[in-house]
Amino acid sequence: MTSADWIDAAIRLGLASLCGLLIGINRDVKAKTAGMRTLALVALGAGLVTMVAATHPEFGGHPDAQSRVLQGVIQGVLAGIGFIGAGAILRHGRHDEVVHGVTTAATVWMAAALGIACGLARWPLVTVALIFVFVILIVAKPIERLILDWFGVEEKAKVPTVPPPGQPPAQSP
Repeated sequence: MTSADWIDAAIRLGLASLCGLLIGINRDVKAKTAGMRTLALVALGAGLVTMVAATHPEFGGHPDAQSRVLQGVIQGVLAGIGFIGAGAILRHGRHDEVVHGVTTAATVWMAAALGIACGLARWPLVTVALIFVFVILIVAKPIERLILDWFGVEEKAKVPTVPPPGQPPAQSP
């Protein structure tokens, strides 16, 4: 590898990590299950496996093989990330009660997608997608509340968290 290759790899992987870190800051501020380190690692890992597939020297003269491998890697990363995202979704109570963590699971998936885009050096897509992620995470919640208020719909009830082992449950007012 030349020094230019090392710099390119560092930029791609560094920006993938940064995308995950930035999204993770939002999740940490809101005390969600997947934060800065988790999302940075998801984006870094997705970027790394994408780069490995996209830049493997044996595929240089075989675009069809490279295309198939890259498609398989992207499909595998995004499907596999679903398992991590599923771990972020916590269900409380019966089947008709509140489900928590779906937005955090979506941010895990989005961090992986941004990692893939960084691994492929698709900088305009990374920039636009990251902007949209923050618009959705920061601006959409107040708009959602406003719309719910407008139509007289109550926001989903907050379900109390389960206390750590050895602590008594919190008393309801």
